[in-house]
Amino acid sequence: MTITKPNLRPNNPNFSSGPCAKRPGWSVDALSDVLDGRSHRSGPGKKKLAEVIDRTRAILGVPDDYRIGIVPASDTGAVEMSLWSLLGPRGVDVLVWESFSQGWAGDITKQLKLDDVRVLSADYGQIPDLSQVDFSRDVVFAYNGTTSGVKVPNGDWIAADREGLTIADSTSAVFAMDMPWDKLDVVTYSWQKVMGGEAAHGMVILSPRAVQRLETHTPSWPMPKVFLMVKGGKLIEGIFKGATINTPSMLAVEDALDGLKWAESVGGLVGLRMRSDANLAVIEDWVAESDWAAFLAEDKAIRSNTSVCLKVKDPAFTALDADAQGAVLKTLVKLLDSEGVAYDIGGYRDAPAGLRIWAGATIETSDLDALLPWLDWAYAQAKP
Repeated sequence: MTITKPNLRPNNPNFSSGPCAKRPGWSVDALSDVLDGRSHRSGPGKKKLAEVIDRTRAILGVPDDYRIGIVPASDTGAVEMSLWSLLGPRGVDVLVWESFSQGWAGDITKQLKLDDVRVLSADYGQIPDLSQVDFSRDVVFAYNGTTSGVKVPNGDWIAADREGLTIADSTSAVFAMDMPWDKLDVVTYSWQKVMGGEAAHGMVILSPRAVQRLETHTPSWPMPKVFLMVKGGKLIEGIFKGATINTPSMLAVEDALDGLKWAESVGGLVGLRMRSDANLAVIEDWVAESDWAAFLAEDKAIRSNTSVCLKVKDPAFTALDADAQGAVLKTLVKLLDSEGVAYDIGGYRDAPAGLRIWAGATIETSDLDALLPWLDWAYAQAKP
């Protein structure tokens, strides 16, 4: 069947899974109040950084006794400083079902070289058996697997009376999903995902249990300065009041504030989540009618509403070897790019051949409505 090239294009073709699309209506004018040429340790500088923390707490509903800190090196830095600072006193369960959680497992076993580590794995599109997790141990996992489009279904599987800590890489979950704070001891993320902010800065949120671990556990390995959250056996409280470990970009800070103010204008966390859910629903309706596309995460209960990963179910495609499948998808992605319809939607390099479409809150549902017919057209051009 011949598919006619669509006429309607998305107003914003930026569907990258990181850095993600800026909030609707964004322009550099949003940064006009940036604190330029001033120290981040000045009074106005610390006020800006503290405002990021305060607005974050209010929007996400973070409990008052949890600490929120701005840290270096994006979500990766936030995860690494948590692993290096907190792990060691007890065994560790690491849940792996996509590339980044595989990386955390590698760091724990090969860099920190912990002996008592269980790696509970599942293939892309699946999730490990959560009933097998032992909460007498520390548990490390991705709340949402950005490269597989698989999230944990909720926090019900996490023991309320756990003895170990739960450390959740939540970079593509925070601001799009309800976070069960009473079940989470460490939550990390970056500004560049759901809020569409600038990269290079991470956030770490610590429960009182995590703070207690920090103040009572001394790692056996050398600690880089940018990982240090404790001095003299006491938490460095300034980190969680805006006194960052190293120099932040005040341009990025201003952009983060702009995103948080926009989030408040669309209804806070509820509004953000509804926008992401509506975007996923549009793609679900399209997939239900598609003769070639399917979700990598077939189980709706674990399907991400941000990093939506698609696979190709067309028998003519699945009969191809991996290299030929990759070539078809590259052709499809290049067609959409050359048409100015969608940028950066190829599946992650370690994932099965497919597409990854960001559906977080900064994406307009109307843009996804416009995109989906183009996917059909591009696949018709590229398919074997």
